Amino acid sequence: RVVLVVATRGEHAGFGHDMLEPGELMSERRVQETQRAAEILGVSRVEFLDYLDSGMMGTPENDANGSFWTADTDEAAQRLAKILDEELADVLTIYDDHGGYGHPDHIQVHRVGARAAELADTPVVYESTINRDHIRRVLEQAIASGNSELPGGLDPDDLPDPDDTTFGSPESIITTVVDVRDFVDRKRAAMAAHASQISDQSFFLQMPTDAFRESFGYEWFIRRGIEPGLRETSVFEGISPRP
Repeated sequence: RVVLVVATRGEHAGFGHDMLEPGELMSERRVQETQRAAEILGVSRVEFLDYLDSGMMGTPENDANGSFWTADTDEAAQRLAKILDEELADVLTIYDDHGGYGHPDHIQVHRVGARAAELADTPVVYESTINRDHIRRVLEQAIASGNSELPGGLDPDDLPDPDDTTFGSPESIITTVVDVRDFVDRKRAAMAAHASQISDQSFFLQMPTDAFRESFGYEWFIRRGIEPGLRETSVFEGISPRP
């Protein structure tokens, strides 16, 4: 049983407003998209913690009252811990300590999630991250094969720095890789369900099937409390029977 908990409703979207119907709020559209993606992925329950979207670092929304970024960590953690208790959750996944790529709400998910696991005695916590060494290898292979169209207008001569601490994590500290290549069609459909966030004409959704499978066919995690080094292929390997 999988439960998805979302901190905000993404009301401060940078784009996608032209998709809204008259009188429709972006927060309403984002909730619908989240519910649709959850259905595609087989999520059993979706809950929102009811904080405001924090925008991006340095924007007025980031420091606004009610934003997730400004929320009291313990208070927010108690909201999440209540759900963890209700579900008798065995595993909690959160973001890594820099939110994958520095997104303020993702960083706050890390802080709040770690504290909620303590409050609810959730035994196993995984930090979702990006294997930047893997991403670099995929891009190098794309360039070697003659593909000059890289995501985000990335220049083939300017690949991600393997030592860039603001993006993902080095492979050396990742503990867990889950092979989801058999499910990438469902994953792509779930991404497409978030139409106000990712255009159907985006580089990612236009990628050839094989390239998408290799780029998005793995999920990477750092399991809290164990030594680094790839050793797990499932986020359920750390579960012990509850008393």
